[in-house]
Order: sequence, then C-alpha cells, then structure tokens
Amino acid sequence: MAREAWSGSAGIEAADAVFELMRRLIDNFRDNPPVTPLVVLQAGEEDDSGTLDRRVAQVVEFVRQGHQPRGLIAKRLDGGGGADAYSSAIDMVRQLCEHPWDNQNQSQYKGFSFPRSRLLRAIEQAAPEVGGDVSTVWSAAQRRERLMRRLAELRWRPGRDPDGADEERRVTALSDTFGAVVNPSGFVGAMFIACLSVLLGEGGWQTAVWGGALALAAFGVVHLLARSAPPLLWLRRASRWFATTTFLAPSSDRPEAAEWSRWRPTKSWETIRGRAFAVAQQVVAAQAGDMTARQFHLELRVLALLEDLRENFRPRTVDLRRRKRTVPPVVYLPCATEDDGGLLLLRAISNVRTRRSEVDPLLVLAAIPAAERLRPPGSEDPGQLTAPRPNGPGPDDPEPAFAADARYQEWVTGLNVGQSPGRSAALPWILWIPLSAEELRRRHSAQHSTTRIRRTAAWLLWSRPCLAVVLAIALGLGFLGNRWMAQRYCQGRLVGSNTDSVLMGGECVGVATGDVRLAEGNGLELYGAGKGVTFDAVEQAIRAENAKIGPTDKYVTIVYAGPVTATEESDTRKGLEEITGVYLYQHYANVSTHQPTKIRVLLANAGQNMLQVLPMARHIAELARRDRSVVGVVGLGRDTTESDDAVAILKGAGLPVVSTTNSGSHLARKLSNWFGLAATDEEEADALLVVARQLARREEGARAVVLARRVGSEKDFYTTEQARVGKGMLDRAGFEPLPSHSYRLSPNGEPELTDPVEDICASDPVPRALYFAGRVEDVPNLMSQLGSTPGCSGRHITVFTGDDLAKSNYDEGESLRIPPEVTLYHFALAPMDLVGAAGFYEDAHRVLGDLHPTGTAATALADPAKPWDDALFSSGQAVLAYSATAVLYRASKNGDDPQTAPETWADLRWRPNPNLPVGTVSFAGSQPYADQRGHGYKIVRVTYRGHKVRSVTVCGRPAGSDEPLSAPPGRKGADPDTVCREE
Repeated sequence: MAREAWSGSAGIEAADAVFELMRRLIDNFRDNPPVTPLVVLQAGEEDDSGTLDRRVAQVVEFVRQGHQPRGLIAKRLDGGGGADAYSSAIDMVRQLCEHPWDNQNQSQYKGFSFPRSRLLRAIEQAAPEVGGDVSTVWSAAQRRERLMRRLAELRWRPGRDPDGADEERRVTALSDTFGAVVNPSGFVGAMFIACLSVLLGEGGWQTAVWGGALALAAFGVVHLLARSAPPLLWLRRASRWFATTTFLAPSSDRPEAAEWSRWRPTKSWETIRGRAFAVAQQVVAAQAGDMTARQFHLELRVLALLEDLRENFRPRTVDLRRRKRTVPPVVYLPCATEDDGGLLLLRAISNVRTRRSEVDPLLVLAAIPAAERLRPPGSEDPGQLTAPRPNGPGPDDPEPAFAADARYQEWVTGLNVGQSPGRSAALPWILWIPLSAEELRRRHSAQHSTTRIRRTAAWLLWSRPCLAVVLAIALGLGFLGNRWMAQRYCQGRLVGSNTDSVLMGGECVGVATGDVRLAEGNGLELYGAGKGVTFDAVEQAIRAENAKIGPTDKYVTIVYAGPVTATEESDTRKGLEEITGVYLYQHYANVSTHQPTKIRVLLANAGQNMLQVLPMARHIAELARRDRSVVGVVGLGRDTTESDDAVAILKGAGLPVVSTTNSGSHLARKLSNWFGLAATDEEEADALLVVARQLARREEGARAVVLARRVGSEKDFYTTEQARVGKGMLDRAGFEPLPSHSYRLSPNGEPELTDPVEDICASDPVPRALYFAGRVEDVPNLMSQLGSTPGCSGRHITVFTGDDLAKSNYDEGESLRIPPEVTLYHFALAPMDLVGAAGFYEDAHRVLGDLHPTGTAATALADPAKPWDDALFSSGQAVLAYSATAVLYRASKNGDDPQTAPETWADLRWRPNPNLPVGTVSFAGSQPYADQRGHGYKIVRVTYRGHKVRSVTVCGRPAGSDEPLSAPPGRKGADPDTVCREE
C-alpha cells in the first residue's frame, strides 16, 4: 500500500468535487482518455467584497497543497512580470521552460527538458539584430546574416548574463560534454558505459582505465564539435521540429515545403535559417506592439512548450520515459486575469491544441474572478463557454461543483465537435466549472488524503542513481568480482559462474555440476572391508562414470540428495555410505551389465544434518527444469521440520523422490511423489510392540517413560515423531506411563541428559522400560547416565529406540558401554541377513577394491559366509541407497529407452523390483496420499557381555513381505530374552 503523503480539509464544500476530479485526472493519467483539460474554476456570482473569488483561489491552492507532497511535478504561476498581458503571458511561458518545476528532483523521473523552447529563446535573444533601429541601415539580407552570426555566437542556445559569461561558458561546455558522455539516457553515454563494462569484465582494470579514458576523450571531442559547429545542429531533434512544423509554414521564405532531411544538410540548414529569420521578425514586431505578431509569438512559444512536454512523455523511447512518468505535469493559476496574462495564456494553450489537434500531457487548474470572461469582449458564443450567468447556473447547467466529474465526462464527449471550425468562438480545451455561491460560503468540507506517487520499476533504467549504482557495481566487479562470486557460489567467477550450488555457512549447498566437488579432500574412509576407500575417491569414481557417457549415448540423470558435508569429516559418514551405494548401482548398470541407458549421478548437498534442505531442493528443481534428463531424486534420508516443504518443491518440478532411511510417516500421506524404502515410525512402533508386550506381562504394573530430544536449531523432526509413536507403543503394550521427559543439546552439541535421567531414576518405582527418542550419537551418554545414576544403576531396564541406532558401528572404535543390566532394542531398516544375496556383497567389495590408491591392497571381508555383517555394509546405509537407485533407474526406462521424470513417477507405482539386497521393493498398488506397505526391517537386541557389545537380530522380515510379527513363547531352553518368533 502506498504511503500517505498528506491529509487535510479545505473548509469549503466546493473544494471536495474539484479535489476528487483533479485526483482522478492525476492518478488515472494512464487509464483516462489521452486528453488533459484546462480546468477553470469560477464563482457563480460576483461579490463586491471579493470573498467568493478568494474562496475559488483557495480551492486551487488547496488542491496544490494536497498534491505537492506527493512528488508531483507542478508549477504555480502567479502572473507574469510584464508591463502588459502579452509580456506577462510570455514571461509565464518562460517560467515554465527556464525555471525548475516543483519536486522535479524527487519526482518519478528526472526533470523536464525544453530544447524547442530553448531554441526559440535563443532566436529571441538574437532578434534585436533584425530590429527596426537598424532597418534603415541594413538590408534584409544583411539583417539575416547579422542574425545568423549572433545565433552562431550563441551556438543556437540561450545566452547567459554578461558578467563572467565567457569563463562560465567554457566551464559549462566542459561540464556539459562530460555529462553527455556519462549520461546513459543518450546514445553516446550508453555506448560509453557498455564499452567500459565489457572492458572491466574481460580485459581487467588496466585495460578498462585506458580504454575508458580514450573513449571519454573521443566522445568528448565529438560532442564539442557538435556544440561548436552550427551546421551539425540540423541533426538535433529541436532543429528538426523547427524545420518541419506546419505552424511556421506560412512564415517561411518558401512555405510550400519544409525541406529537412538528415541526408541533405545544406537544404535542411537553409530551411532552419529562413524560419529563424521569419520568427525573429515576428518577435521584433510583437515587441513593437503588433497584436497579430504578439498572438503569433505567444502561440509559437506555447506550441514549443507543449511539444517539449509531449517529447518528455513520448512512448517507445530508449529510456522508457512514458512508463516512468505515470502522472501529468500540473500548472496552477490561483488567479488568472486579463491584466496578469493568465487568461491570455489559457486561450493560447486552447488555441494551439485546437489548431494542432495533438495531445500533450499538460494539466492546468486555474481560477478566474467572477467578473472576468474566458473569451475577450465581442467574441462570446452564447452557447459556449462564457462568463457565468449573473444568477448562477441556469437550467442547462444543473451541475454545481459536486458534478465536476460529470462535466469532465461531458467535456471529453464533446471535445471533437468543440474543435470544429464552425464553433471557433469556443475554447474547447477549457473545462469550465462554475462554483455556486452557496457551496463557496459553506464551511463544511470532507477530509481528503493523498499518497506518495510511486516510481515504477522502469525508473531504474537509465536513471542517474541507477547509473551510479551500475558504475559502482561495474567497478566492484572489475576489482572484487571474482572474490565476491567465489564467496557466493561454490564455483564462482566474474563470467560464467555455476549457480547450481551456493556457499552457506561455509558449506557448499546445492547440486554439484560442472567442476564443483563436494567431497574434495575428504579423507573419511569406509568401515570394515572398505577401509582405504575415502569419500573423495567415491566422488571421483562417480564423476569418472559420468564422464564416460558420450554425447550420443542414452542416459538418465539421478540426483542423490543428502548430507554430504559437515564441520567434522566424521559427521559425513551417512553421506559417504549412501553415496557409495549409489555409485555401486551406477557401476553395475553402466559397466557390469552394459545397459543401453546409462546412469549419470549428480550429488546434491543439504549440509550437515540436512539443515539446508530447502535451498538444496530449490537448486535441484531449477536444474530439473533446465535438464530434462533428470528423472528423480534418491536420498533425503533424514526427517527434518522442512522435509515436507523440500519434497513439495521437488514435486512442483515433477520429480519423484525415492528415499533411503527417512522413516517419516507423514510424507507419503501428504506428498504423492514420495516413495520410501524405510519402514515408517508407525511400523517401527508396531514391530517393537511385540517385544514390549512380553516385557510388560512379566511384571505387572511396570512403568515406562519416554525420553526425547527437543527440536532446536538442528530441525530434527525424527525425534519428535519417535517420541509420539514410542509413547503410544508403551501405552498399548500395557506399561503404566510416566510423564515424558526431554533433553536439549549444549552449545557445543553435547546432549544434556543429567537432569532428565536423574528425574527418571528418582521415580518410585524406577521405570522398567524407557523409550529413547534421540539420535545415535546420544546413546553412549544415555548408557553412561543409566549405569551411574542412583536408582537406575544395577536395575534391569529395557531401552527401546528407533532405526537411527543402526548407523552405529561399535566394532570400529565407537565408544559404547551398556550396563550389564540394561538391554537395548533398536530397529534396523535393512534386513540384509534375512535376504542373503551374498553375490551382491562380493561384487560390491570387488568394485570398491578398485578405488584403493595404487599399490594398496583391499581389506578382506570379515566373514565371507556372512558378508552383510561386515562393517562395510552392517549399517544398511549403502544397501538402501543401492536399492533406491535401482528402483528409480528401473522405472526411468522403457525397455532400452529413457523416460521423462513424470513417466518415471508413474512407473514407480506399478513396477515391482525383485532381487535387491533388501528383498523385493514394490510400490505396485500403493495409492497416493496413503501409507506405503511392504517395507523390510528387523529388530536388533544389543547387550554388553564379556567387555564387548553384542548385537543379535531378534526378528524381522524382508522387503516385499506384509506378514505381521508374532510372539510365540519360545522353545524350551530358548534365549530367556524376548523373541518375536521361535528360532
């Protein structure tokens, strides 16, 4: 909404309608018919005291005061300073052309220019050379030559005061030359800035400085020549108008033709000289008192004024001035009379408009005394605009001031007929509004307000402030551009920056295209048999596979989206293992099986803990709109508070998402492009319920509690969902619930578990079960607290947690000491031991062995009979990423031909995917916005025996199975712990 600039009341009822009419004429300048009237206000009856006339003038002043704070370019004329009406009218025209208008420095666009009026002013100053005092001495030809000589001295421009004229003229010439060169609204200035920008961007600052100096000198010389050499003046727009306007045709030496052509300078110059001499003669005659010459001179100056204003609002210009100026210029005459030249000026404007039948933007609001007549005596037409009737408006003029708008509409309708020669006594461009004495005397008035006139967006083009900004930016880009771009983008340079990824908080967020490397220098190694294979090596292997795809090869692009970077290298393990799985399937499709449709893999980074998932999703969506080979996204394995919005952004780009480890239950229900390989939080709770019920039945009245991590700056929505489903699971299992507890992270990221664990251990009795809705990195601290806090130490406690714990690998040096009395149950999303598929693991181990540095031997699998137990695969991250890539790739091709992203999206819902390391992944029959079933998972029991962490799979099911888990009592002598089925 526009900012209010002014509010107030005139205290005169007659001002209300006039104010609203002027407001509409100004604000609706773009939408109104392209005509602006000369609005003339007049009291409906004469008043000897002059009160009514003063009130009418007060209405004009009220309108001016209300609109001036808006930034409207306007001018108030209080009459001319001449000795008679003619001199005063000419003086008022000169005030409009030669003096600044109000608000021209704060307006929508720069101040008006009046080149035609300046040309006539120069002729006026040189006119004494053809005056009557030399008529007896010089012939007409000699007077003409004297005039041309004087105009040449003036360079056909108005002269200045005699004092210091030469010195000031030289300074002005230099300043005008420099201004013309650097002014972007002209051709020379635009060329200069364009050349300077190119030199800055391509040649460096030294080349730009020398080139700019030479260009400035060359353009300056050309400009000085154009100023100094009169023959070149025929190319100016004002000279062209002067030589071609039909207004001067009868006064020319040869009125039959206005011979002007940019290709014929001699004839054009002769036409200009002849017309200048004729105009000078008329000026001299007008100064001598010739009434016809005076009317000609006044109307010529008015014509030049209106033509200049038309030029300032001309459409289809380089500087888009018509789009920048959305309101008309306004002239206020609070008291226009015969003596002060005001009425003469109004008649001249109306006459010129009628004679020329051309539209100009000037809007005039004038007030005339009640005793004055719009037409001079003897020229009235009773049916047209005249002085008001003595008794106020007649029956044919029922509209007082409150019908000013109706009068305007009637005036617009009758304007064409009003300009007809048969109605020459009329002043068709004057909109006469009589104000009744009753309205002028009534002091009641409505409250009015105006708003600041806004600059349009086009104002930025070629404006001086914009020029300053452009030059500053150009210089900044020349000296600091590469540095700034390098700080903004991961691959930033002055020309040709890669905008698919940006630097945010020191991390490269977005899609790694071009030469962008996300894991460059990351020496984090895979666990187990993958030792020696670094993150850097896996990324380079993916880039190498991409580079092998030829320009004629058929391929699809799959984007992996996940946490690729972090402050510490150790925090990028999830990204490393998932990218390893993606690479393994890319190698399988492109190399091992030589598929006709190749896979190109792009890595997209959401930063540590995927805190920048929204910017990453936007970059992926933007890339997909440019690159139609992108068929979908793999990953998004962390559930954050922004996951919904990120997947929605990808949905808007038509991309399906095949997730790896994200167990969010809400995503498939809200988003039709979500396909998750991970069991949802509700499925995890239902599976753990089988175990929890067995524990609850062993001890009647046993209590249970939920301990959850608070959602903070890490945006972790996973723990919130785990807390919700965990609490429901314990309730259904039969535990007596205790109030839930939560913990937060310290500023350095450590869990603050001391206080909540002490509160839990202080319960009487101590809870038998605890559902931990936290992250894997917080588990060691929790176990330490349970083993050392009085009340819990030495007591049998069962801890349930979600799938996040599957990422841990305590055989690889991660510290975890579970108290002997504590049993930990967690969920795993990849039931690899329930599927088998040993061949996959052997092939994967062989392929990864090729990524070791030259001369380095690969590490052998710990147990070739059970390769899935090797630390390289045990977390399930790589296996799930491999499976997700396989699912998306298989849906992305129809036979040997690649498909588009929408076709891939559709195929995901009907094509099953057997023989994967997690089982059979299938979304066939699944409905959009509904839960997806058939996920594989397993429940793992973790204990601490013999100074070693022991993990045992209790039960589970492979992907593709819908069989629910059951809890038989177990055979005789079976493991005393809880089981899901008899082993």
